[in-house]
Amino acid sequence: MGEERLKEEEKKMRRLRFVVDLTEAVLMQSALSLQEALELIENTKKTALTLFPDKEFVYDLVYTPRFRRILNDRFTISGTSSGRN
Repeated sequence: MGEERLKEEEKKMRRLRFVVDLTEAVLMQSALSLQEALELIENTKKTALTLFPDKEFVYDLVYTPRFRRILNDRFTISGTSSGRN
């Protein structure tokens, strides 16, 4: 049973990596509006939390800054002097 559980965990991690990589690619390469980009990020977070319901703090620690950097590069975010929050 332990090996099966490990395989399932690895499968979920691969899926999360795929979703995050795809989200990053779309954010960097598509002509999305800021609102559409924010919705895409929110949907990615929902998918991550579906896969790993008790890991929101990890998502916020690892993925939120990555997406924020992309948004800062693509859009002028008011209220930031250096372009970073």
